[in-house]
Amino acid sequence: MSAVRNLQVDLGERAYPIHIGEGLIGDPRYLAPHVRGRQVMVVSNETVAPFYLERLMPALAGFQTATVILPDGEQYKNLDILDRIYTALLEARFDRSCTLVALGGGVVGDMTGFAAATYQRGVDFIQVPTTLLSQVDSSVGGKTGVNHPLGKNMIGAFHQPRAVIADTATLDTLPDRELSAGMAEVIKYGLINDADFFAWLERNLPALMARDKALLAEAIERSCADKAVIVAADEREAGQRALLNLGHTFGHAIETGMGYGEWLHGEAVGAGMAMAAEMSRRLGWLDEHDRERVDRVLEQAGLPNRPPDALGPDRFRELMAVDKKVLGGKLRLILLKGIGGALVSADFPPEVLDATLASFAHD
Repeated sequence: MSAVRNLQVDLGERAYPIHIGEGLIGDPRYLAPHVRGRQVMVVSNETVAPFYLERLMPALAGFQTATVILPDGEQYKNLDILDRIYTALLEARFDRSCTLVALGGGVVGDMTGFAAATYQRGVDFIQVPTTLLSQVDSSVGGKTGVNHPLGKNMIGAFHQPRAVIADTATLDTLPDRELSAGMAEVIKYGLINDADFFAWLERNLPALMARDKALLAEAIERSCADKAVIVAADEREAGQRALLNLGHTFGHAIETGMGYGEWLHGEAVGAGMAMAAEMSRRLGWLDEHDRERVDRVLEQAGLPNRPPDALGPDRFRELMAVDKKVLGGKLRLILLKGIGGALVSADFPPEVLDATLASFAHD
């Protein structure tokens, strides 16, 4: 087993560790110390559970355990499916000292976290992410929630996990499409505030996509470290944490407009980052060379660098108006002043957004 990489998200009394390494899922040294009560509910889905549920359970020996298995897919990230977690907890008579364990990707993590935030007004949970996207992004930072037909992640809460245990061995069973989707969030960290990391990705993406384990572990660690710094400085997105949404306003519009699950989250974010880069170029903030670098990295990662033709400019504007970053009726976008220089802006000329959307419209 390779060396375990350990990070800390510094949030005072709510601080927690991130453990990254191969073969951590069944190791009680990483899971059990973060369980404060005796009752543990493991939440997984129909895809992940057959691979990893049995492997996880030895780490919970001695606890009263129960499981709930959800259907797999973004289209199931809703209040109706969330209710299955509450029902399982109540049927098992789990009390306020229980701990939920999220074993799966971003959908499982977000739903388990929201259930933990709201069950009996708040119980502990632990993230055991099994996809690249969840290991580098959604498992860290305490954002939890579900989708609504009118908007993605519009119902949720901030609720920090007790720990994040990222077993890189789970990436062995990850489909290529999911690996690419996760790489979108990795690329995001380089673009928003880590130009050196972006250059590292440009050099190493072919090997990363070929699943070089040492390089993947390094990419996960660097991504988590970049996110941990931002979350520690701005836990509830009052300021700089919004930078983590680079590409997401465009991307969420794609996911909602196409129907949840049609485009993977990372695919939509990839196209969204290309759109943000093009808009930044039109504002004179990003030169053509750097915009091309963004497109090239997305292509190397197997990600789209344009939105689906089915969504025209008018539909995009309609969907983007229902976004958590709209304040006082003004849309705020995360844009780029150079690679590694993201900023939040609501002061862009509307015609630049219109021209950007039109430039991606199908001829």
